Amino acid sequence: MSLKDELENMKNLAGKRIPADVLDLMEQATKDLAATGIAARAVAKGKVFPGLTLKNAVGKPVNLGQLYTQSPLIVTFYRGAWCPYCNLELRAYQALLPEIKAAGGQLVAVTPELPDGALSSVERHGLEFEVLSDEGLALAGVLGITFELPAKLAAVYGKIGNDLPKLNGTEDWVLPLPATYVVGTDGRIALANVEVDYRDRMEPRVALDALKETVAQVA
Repeated sequence: MSLKDELENMKNLAGKRIPADVLDLMEQATKDLAATGIAARAVAKGKVFPGLTLKNAVGKPVNLGQLYTQSPLIVTFYRGAWCPYCNLELRAYQALLPEIKAAGGQLVAVTPELPDGALSSVERHGLEFEVLSDEGLALAGVLGITFELPAKLAAVYGKIGNDLPKLNGTEDWVLPLPATYVVGTDGRIALANVEVDYRDRMEPRVALDALKETVAQVA
């Protein structure tokens, strides 16, 4: 089953489980976010990917610049271990990891959660790639993919236990858009995909294909 199909199944399930008024609130928040033009303003293909240093799931510093100068890199942003759509995406990338490595590439996932939250995702899904903690959403901010949840939606999240300030170690309700980048060894972004709707994701195989093209250009 494709990731798109799995996401569609999750949407249908959520439609049955989540109260109608909450669904309406989420839908409106997504429409309002799209209207800001955030996706169009985000750092795009051809730009240099920031070579920042982030901590991995056990607190070890990982420099992204050092990673992508070694071999082409896929970087995928997700909202947190509490997001079921994100979890589907992480598992899809894990399934594709052998092909990514065979193609000569690397893969990292980035979350705004503190390292403990990143470790939770690693352990829960048996992830064999680095999951990095973007504390303070520093990297996401440079890329232009951060936004703040509307107050009413933040209140809903808080009621169901998704206390983002606590999970992310911040004082606000800011999240990254789901986004995936393929970065060449020169640091240039070969593919940039940014989704305003948190329920949508690019198929991981699209990132793999872009990675293969990038590897071929280096060879």
